[in-house]
Amino acid sequence: MKIQLSEHFTYKKLIQFTIPTIIMMIFTSIYGIVDGIFVSNCVGSDAFAAVNLIMPALMMIGSFGFMMGTGGSALVSKTIGEGESEKAKQYFSMLIYVLIIIGLIFTILGVIFVKPMASLLGADSNMMEACVTYGRTLLLFLIPFILQNCFQSFLIVAERPQMGLLISICVGVINMLLDFLTMYVLKMGVFGAALATGISQLIGSCIPLLYFARKNSSPLRFTKTKFDGKIILQACTNGSSEMLTNLSMSLVNMLYNAQLMKYAGPDGVVSYGIIMYVGFIFLGTYLGYSIGTAPIIGYHYGAGNTEELKNLLKKSIRLIGVTSLVLTGLAEILAQLLASIFVSYDAELLAMTTTAIRLFAISYLMCGFNIFCSSFFTALNNGAVSATISFFRTLVFQTAMIFLLPALVGLNGIWLAVVVAEMLALVVSTICIVCNRKKYQYT
Repeated sequence: MKIQLSEHFTYKKLIQFTIPTIIMMIFTSIYGIVDGIFVSNCVGSDAFAAVNLIMPALMMIGSFGFMMGTGGSALVSKTIGEGESEKAKQYFSMLIYVLIIIGLIFTILGVIFVKPMASLLGADSNMMEACVTYGRTLLLFLIPFILQNCFQSFLIVAERPQMGLLISICVGVINMLLDFLTMYVLKMGVFGAALATGISQLIGSCIPLLYFARKNSSPLRFTKTKFDGKIILQACTNGSSEMLTNLSMSLVNMLYNAQLMKYAGPDGVVSYGIIMYVGFIFLGTYLGYSIGTAPIIGYHYGAGNTEELKNLLKKSIRLIGVTSLVLTGLAEILAQLLASIFVSYDAELLAMTTTAIRLFAISYLMCGFNIFCSSFFTALNNGAVSATISFFRTLVFQTAMIFLLPALVGLNGIWLAVVVAEMLALVVSTICIVCNRKKYQYT
């Protein structure tokens, strides 16, 4: 049964509407892990290091897609809620056209400057060629990558979350099959890895492009439009927290690695890498729910339906509360099993990684609320509050704890840094919810 944004959402409808996006985010995390496994085992450790070195820079560039997708979808869903369906289509079309132009500019600049960028990130002579090859190849597919990220949000606004899930599964399977073909069978190295990812992104962007280009029964499709700098700025402001999160996490990851080299050496960096892989799967649940509910919140805010905003906030907090207990419990129970998938060959490293996962997993109790609160204000078209939560959560608190806690309690302080940071961020999120309750009338 098709669920529309304008409906009253029960717990059942909320779960039904958001579950495709949740599964999509988890599946995306899984095939990202498979990418890494293929590069490491088929190409070698130097190539694996090169890919991981250049990837944050590529993700930072691609974060424009997340920013315009989340910020733009909040604006478009609000406009639909206000009864301006034609204007919503014009905004949607303009944002996609602008993204294509931005992607083209960044592609040209990236291809030219990828070598200096790799050098700046610390690539040595053994890694430089792989960095440049992987980076340039993926940059040629930058426009599809940006559009794929953006369409994840707009397909939810179009009341087609199931289509987003099917596209994600299709793209993931194609990516994994091409990884096997290019790296294991054809021995194409990192070029094959980048080509496999790029082709899958091209498919993932072309399917929704074709869907929105044709007449369809959803609230969105491409139409004639004109440039409106004010709307673009508003969309960017709305989605600034998502972009800030991506930029901040890239910096924070570098700081984690630097501290781990100091306190635990290369084994610490390996353990942290495993935590990140494992964490992507758990955090995918919170991210998927937040992305899935944002257009609903934006619609009812635009429609002035404060009772439904109250309903959505109350039910979401309860659902996230239950989910956080379940996910944290699973992480604690499965910690050794998850660690052994990566490092079963080294008992000492396995023990350290198991402890690290169990300490890090305590953060799952709080991070779901913080992720949702940031997304909630993005959906309300309040990018400033959303960015404030993200700024303190992903940059200020984590950076402070990365340096403070290890000095007090040693290595375990690094694993607990994110736990304390999420606790402090929860205080900020709560203050933001309380201080804005009269403005939006959601409590």
